[in-house]
Amino acid sequence: MRSHFRAIAFGAMLAAATMGTVVGASGCGTSEGAHSRAASSQLGVFTSDVAGFETHSFWYDTGREVVVFDAQFTEPWARKVIAEIHAATPSPIRYVVITHPNPDKFNGAPAFRAEGARIVASKATAAAIPGVHAYKKHYFVEIAKMFTAETYPAQATIDETFEGDFSLPLNGEGRVELHELKHPGVSSTQTVAFLPGIGALVVGDLVHVGAHAWLEGGIVQGAPQPRLDDWKLALDELLAYPGATVYGGRGASAHVEVVVAAQKRYLDGMRQLVTDYVKGLGPRKSELLGDAAGPHFQVLTQKAEQAFPELSLSYLITFGIYGLAAQIASGS
Repeated sequence: MRSHFRAIAFGAMLAAATMGTVVGASGCGTSEGAHSRAASSQLGVFTSDVAGFETHSFWYDTGREVVVFDAQFTEPWARKVIAEIHAATPSPIRYVVITHPNPDKFNGAPAFRAEGARIVASKATAAAIPGVHAYKKHYFVEIAKMFTAETYPAQATIDETFEGDFSLPLNGEGRVELHELKHPGVSSTQTVAFLPGIGALVVGDLVHVGAHAWLEGGIVQGAPQPRLDDWKLALDELLAYPGATVYGGRGASAHVEVVVAAQKRYLDGMRQLVTDYVKGLGPRKSELLGDAAGPHFQVLTQKAEQAFPELSLSYLITFGIYGLAAQIASGS
């Protein structure tokens, strides 16, 4: 996200954005204010606006405590989630589960900790956070100029880690079963949360139902590493929850079998789209690796909109495709 993003006025776009995106039955739309609603009869969801990357934070009230999934991009956004939860239930917020190491999932964690919540993540996610934080801070401070070094969110820390499978110890009714997938997806590591009492599977940005995906790749050793084949294998792992309803990091919800098939088709389609575009550039493909890449990302966004007219949030292509484009252009 360094030189590849430099040509795009991402910071200006976000800074100028007004509050407004909500999740609807078929995807994402806009209205006044960030939105919180019931994702199901027992699962709530708060959705930020474009300045928070239109990120969902889901929350589950057991009757004795609340479990939140993903902490939002900044502490002010996290405090909006907290306010919505307090308005809806007297149950205290006990846990916040980070599904994967991206800043819109972990930056808001300190606000929840101030409420007495424990921040939970896999050991792999906890280990990845420092590198991701440094990489994203460099971009948002030095390139996008959206923050100063002092105002960018402090690096999140994790209170409780696990490997493999972990069932949250709860006082109320219901269970929350965390499972670390064997394959990476949108990031270098991925946790999903299964709520068997309501058949809900919360998966972070592993899927975006009705919306485009973030194709940057996981940040590993200071560089983006898209792994679409592994992402597809991670999606296959979700089939271990037959009949579950999947709740992704953006977009709508859908049954797991539908989600897996649709997301795999999307990943294959986007890989082919970018591959064809790179081939068409010929010797100019090196432009995708430097400061001249911005106009190419705009064209790729248009092509993605044409290929998937039913999907929303195409700006995720404009700002996230650089990882996949650079990988294909460099032959890596």
